[in-house]
Amino acid sequence: MRTPPDGLPIYRVLTGPDDATFCQRVSEAIGLGYELHEGPAISFNGERVIVAQALLWPTQP
Repeated sequence: MRTPPDGLPIYRVLTGPDDATFCQRVSEAIGLGYELHEGPAISFNGERVIVAQALLWPTQP
């Protein structure tokens, strides 16, 4: 069974403002081998849109 690199956990949730930096962080995680877990959660904190995206490391049977 492959494990995530650099001691990263199998399950991760990335959060932050809905901007290019957040999209880049999610893209980098996908590039490492993580897969999206369902759609993002989106909220508004009174100033900006905040996004959360869960990611899972694929496991092999």
